[in-house]
Amino acid sequence: MGTYINKGNIAFQSSRNSEYVDKSALIAVVNSTLMTRQRFSCVSRCRRFGKSMAAEMLCAYYDHSCDSRHLFEDLKIVGDASFEQHLNKYAVIYVDMTSFITRFRNDTIVEHINDEVMADVHRAYPDVPQQKGDDLMALLVRITETTGEQFFFIIDEWDAICREFKSGTKAMENYLDWLRRMFKSSEGLTVFAGAYLTGILPIKKYQTQSAMNNFQEYSMVLPGSMAGAFGFTKDEVKALAEKHGMDFDELEKWYDGYQIGNVSHVFNPNSVMQAIRNEWCDSYWNRTGSYDTVSHYIQMNFDGLKDDIIKMLAGGRCCVNPAHFRNDLSEIYSKDDALTVLIHLGYLSYDRVRKECYIPNSEVAGEFVYAVEDVRWAYVAEAIKKSERLLEDTLSANAEAVVRGIDAAHDENTSILSYNDENSLACVLSLAYYAARDKYIVHREYASGKGFADLVLIPRKNVDSPAVIIELKYDHTVDTAISQILRKEYPAKVAEYADNLLLVAISYDKESKRHECKIMNYKNNK
Repeated sequence: MGTYINKGNIAFQSSRNSEYVDKSALIAVVNSTLMTRQRFSCVSRCRRFGKSMAAEMLCAYYDHSCDSRHLFEDLKIVGDASFEQHLNKYAVIYVDMTSFITRFRNDTIVEHINDEVMADVHRAYPDVPQQKGDDLMALLVRITETTGEQFFFIIDEWDAICREFKSGTKAMENYLDWLRRMFKSSEGLTVFAGAYLTGILPIKKYQTQSAMNNFQEYSMVLPGSMAGAFGFTKDEVKALAEKHGMDFDELEKWYDGYQIGNVSHVFNPNSVMQAIRNEWCDSYWNRTGSYDTVSHYIQMNFDGLKDDIIKMLAGGRCCVNPAHFRNDLSEIYSKDDALTVLIHLGYLSYDRVRKECYIPNSEVAGEFVYAVEDVRWAYVAEAIKKSERLLEDTLSANAEAVVRGIDAAHDENTSILSYNDENSLACVLSLAYYAARDKYIVHREYASGKGFADLVLIPRKNVDSPAVIIELKYDHTVDTAISQILRKEYPAKVAEYADNLLLVAISYDKESKRHECKIMNYKNNK
């Protein structure tokens, strides 16, 4: 077993010995590209979405130095027609770029990559002569010409060097030249049956078009046929929850919410597995202090980025155009760039049809709250803290206290959010009721009866609290709001809570700049 070639299946064996969710359908997608013009794949996923595990699975499947049949015989890929054709048929080279940037932080890094991998390959093929002046590609060409063997090249965290060294540096220039040498020449089509690169960011606009434009990209924004290979599906998490006696509703609240391509309800796989191992749902992102990334970008506040973050914390969505992002963390020039970075890093989810982004779940929302506190948005942080009291006052039908809480939320947020219609009012109210997300599933513009209720709070499983329908009125009375709730039959949508349902009407008068509130028990007033 080599360091970079013929690594075998030990890494994937460790995954199979652990709790494993079958993601082998990825292999069929990659198999369909082998020996075609699409044979070079670059898959960018956010952190904690299984990049390395997928790469290790491919290594085990393709590596001809081992027999991996037993690792796949109970997985989905066995049913695919291509399974037998490519199982353990190729010489696999596997390079993890992070292992190099931790050792070499200067212009010689690419030289070390080339020399170390080449030396390892030569040890695996001692009968093929290495000539003076050879680089890795020259040696691979000679091996293919001599033996007829083709290689499958896996680079894990290919963009680690791009994140460590800025464009224009000698190290980056050397790296781009090396990539061109490996994958752009006609020799690459002879030497490689396929290649699979993983990274955090897509490659297309790293000023590497000439080096990498022959790669098929699969990203968080455009995942293509690999959409189903990202994260865990709802059914997969339900099966895990049932197996381990976990509360699926809690797992859903904490880790669901991503939409990747046409696949919705995608869960963060790393966090789900940590929750199962710890038998407790919590935020497992903050174990790495990763919210610093969010803090850095929202501090820039391009074109009202802070406003959008607040809207998303309140459960809303924001328009985003990811097309102009250069895929370089050091080149952020607009709000769209910042939001697109956060999509690729997994802090936001992207709805490709509506071209909108949003905060996917409670775990990530917590990271944004930490970031808000870190950049000292005192007014927002204070509003979130006060939201627990506002919920208590609402559930106890203390209308006067609710008015005071909403007045405070309005005063604290009016400087960053326009406050001139019911949508603005709903946004501020959603932020004010932020704490409700612990006990409730919070819906904005919820389809109910003959219309849309502005805010609906549905109790989570095992929560002994009433459901809440909140109707908001701008320059109308609370009685008008209550009348609308009943006239449009909003409670019909939450009929199972009819005996434990609060109707809350909140109005705002633009002249007096004050709110009114009326709270009714539906059971006693229907």
